[in-house]
Amino acid sequence: MGSQKRALDPAGTAPDARSNKLARVSGLSSSQDRTPGGSQASHRNLATPPSSHSQSSSFRFPASTQAIDDEEAELIDLTQAEEGPPLELYGTHDAKIVGVRYYNGVVTPHELVVCKREPQNQYDGNAIRVDNVMGQQIGHVPRNLAAKLAPYLDGNEIALEGVLTGEKGFYDCPIRFYFYGTSLPEARLTLEGKLKSDKLLKATEMKNTRKEAEARRKATGMRSGMTSGSGLSGTAAVTAQKQEQEASLRNLVATSETYDAVREDSFTDTLATGEDVLKAMPTAEQPDALKSQMLPYQLQGLAWMLAKENVKLPPVGSKDIVQLWQRRTSTAYINLATSFATSSPPKLISGGILADDMGLGKTLQIISLIVSDGVENGPTLIVAPVSVLSNWEQQIKSHVKNDQQPRVLVYHSCKPMSGDELREYQVVITTYGMIGSESKAGHTGRLYGVEWRRIVLDEGHTIRNPKAQLALATHKLKARSRWILTGTPIINNVKDFFSLLRFLKLTGGLEDEGLFSAVIARPIKQNYNQHPSRVKAVNLLGHLMKDICLRRRKDMKFVNLNLPPKTEYIHRVTFDKSEKTKYDALLAEAQGELEQYQEKSKHGQKGRYTNILERLLRLRQVCNHWVLAQERVEDLLRLFEDQKIVPLTDENIPILQRALQLMIESQEECAICFEDIALHQPVITACKHVFGKPCIMKTIEMQGKCPMCRNQLSPESLVDAATESNSFEADDECRSSKTDALVKILNATLKNDGSKVVIFSQWTSFLNIIQARLKKAGMTYTRIDGSMVKKNRDAAITALNEDPDTRILLASLQVCSVGLNLVAADTVVLADSWWAPAIEDQAVDRVHRLGQTRPTTIWRLIVEGTIEERVLDIQAEKRKLVSEAFQEKAKGGRAKDTRSLADITRLLR
Repeated sequence: MGSQKRALDPAGTAPDARSNKLARVSGLSSSQDRTPGGSQASHRNLATPPSSHSQSSSFRFPASTQAIDDEEAELIDLTQAEEGPPLELYGTHDAKIVGVRYYNGVVTPHELVVCKREPQNQYDGNAIRVDNVMGQQIGHVPRNLAAKLAPYLDGNEIALEGVLTGEKGFYDCPIRFYFYGTSLPEARLTLEGKLKSDKLLKATEMKNTRKEAEARRKATGMRSGMTSGSGLSGTAAVTAQKQEQEASLRNLVATSETYDAVREDSFTDTLATGEDVLKAMPTAEQPDALKSQMLPYQLQGLAWMLAKENVKLPPVGSKDIVQLWQRRTSTAYINLATSFATSSPPKLISGGILADDMGLGKTLQIISLIVSDGVENGPTLIVAPVSVLSNWEQQIKSHVKNDQQPRVLVYHSCKPMSGDELREYQVVITTYGMIGSESKAGHTGRLYGVEWRRIVLDEGHTIRNPKAQLALATHKLKARSRWILTGTPIINNVKDFFSLLRFLKLTGGLEDEGLFSAVIARPIKQNYNQHPSRVKAVNLLGHLMKDICLRRRKDMKFVNLNLPPKTEYIHRVTFDKSEKTKYDALLAEAQGELEQYQEKSKHGQKGRYTNILERLLRLRQVCNHWVLAQERVEDLLRLFEDQKIVPLTDENIPILQRALQLMIESQEECAICFEDIALHQPVITACKHVFGKPCIMKTIEMQGKCPMCRNQLSPESLVDAATESNSFEADDECRSSKTDALVKILNATLKNDGSKVVIFSQWTSFLNIIQARLKKAGMTYTRIDGSMVKKNRDAAITALNEDPDTRILLASLQVCSVGLNLVAADTVVLADSWWAPAIEDQAVDRVHRLGQTRPTTIWRLIVEGTIEERVLDIQAEKRKLVSEAFQEKAKGGRAKDTRSLADITRLLR
């Protein structure tokens, strides 16, 4: 077994087949079949087709498909939509790993291992290699067995997982493989027949696992969906009464439903960490270099971060667990998640996640860490969204004494600098776009040529998609310590957390996506509340969270912010007859698309998932105003399908601008720097591609061609977004049931002296409609959206803060959910619901934060009997997931199972 490792049995017994799972087969990898040093190829998830809904490094047409993919990136589990139905255990197969004498990978019994297809292996095209959790090869699957398994793996029919069942010998090592496949009944029976015919699984075992899967589905309470008229589970639907235009705020409150955003889970309560543990944390001394006085909980945060940059393994004899590693003897360490054991001290994360609520001063705590550690120890790289870039520079100047100011460089939209030039600064502030751009360009110097003292990812949930270019780019940066700042480490599902762990350089196995899925994500997602594998997964996740993540909430007593109260209401809106007719027509179309997809999936065919997502988008938009669902990017650009270069005539420019607007609202990325184009001066080219203006202008200057299609471009080939919509002049064009309700809330709120309102919408085209409605009502407003340059955004904030007559701010939800201080307002209206509640929470916390002196009121406008009501249910499930991860106490609600197709079905029925 090798001198570096001892045989350790962490449990003393064989592992549970459903809790000790191997990662699904993933990808092509290095090393040949019989001798080290074989060919390399990029990884892909063979059990899971590549998702077309992942973030992309380039813009692709047809535009409507890409637009919908990005628009729906916030769906719960729909970001992995192409995974299709959940996988179920079919059975097990005992075998041996062979060829072990040729490889140095060390393993012990009951340990998880990783299987990888190796079709380019020069000795055997069916080769399947087996690695330990550290990526070291142990051996390979026997040739005869590999010949049977390879077609299933290459055809994405099964996921293969395994656990060692005995000691590694000189020639071989015993292993038990676990076979996972589709849960669709007809497709499962077909696959079972093939596996039986190939003598891979026994019919009796498959029959038993099928019964267990059916029982599990029944235990989780899965249901086909909700009727279109049903409301929030466990709450009484409150129908909004028709009110006069001058309705009082009291009447509005009386006809609305109090909304408690926090949900309780009884299982979470049994594991909850009390505030007293956080309250008792040690504090650091106030850094001499700071002129701002830190609050006690911020000094606790500083002490915690200093300790986490110098974390140590547990001492001999200690039962302590550090980053899921436990020390059994002076030379024996075991990872509790994967059972990997080693005699060599494992490498630990230096850094972690500062996950304080928005507004608790994460920026100040990081600045205090930089000055406490000593700026002479090396430069710190801060990566932030464009919208908060200047805020970091201003905060450093504001908080640090003048005579101890570090040398700061804002590295964005400027001439590239070498690594040596960057090292002359003590703090370098850049954007995710610059990181992605330099990574794509392949420069070994510049940002990638420096080993940073620390890297800080502000709004770190930006890298939550592990397959996205930005996540991969940040992972490649070199640093001694790594920090993630985010109030929302988990936005959509627990897989978001995997990407953060990989950036932090976790060791022990969970940094492998397949193992993370097998040990954490799949048990949490697929098993009912008290299932042993789910309990284990939640415990592991909670333990890891408490170890590497510090989270304080504004409502904790010891934080003592003394914020004024915040009250949230759901105000239900009733469609008029014509709106209901349009909505029902779109709903029927979406249901038909869903049924078609389900029918094809039953027979193993691929349906068009993006078609369903597009219908969902239109249903959400028509809840605001019917005109939002009229146009699609694909329909607009079909007018130019025979033209590689569109003549920029007075007739064509407005069409391109409308297409650009739809792409902005769908969160398209700039194909050059990967920034959201909404944050990056969006333009559309005459060749119909979308970029941030600074990026495409640089490209034109350097090569004069479009990077997507290679057509010639000049600055005159670019079309900017329309500055303001003039499409809603007639009163009936800017009216809808939702805008009527909005005006009533505004009229009632603005009767209060000094009250100001921020109206958030995820679609700027709906802001255009609201803007036209406010004009007709004679209300003074200002506005922030992604098409505006920084100067105009700053002017809008100044107007809200300083002009007593400007009492309304129209704000793009995606653009304004981070980095802004909007405490001049005391009322927030969420005109439409975002799939991920964390995005809404961030927007609300722009208003309800340090500096707010007035009670804060939040209004959520929800159209009765529509998809908007079901979105609230999905939000509740996501809040429960975050609560489990942090083991927080909360209030309300029961655990529910979560499945992609089940969510879609529930939304549409």
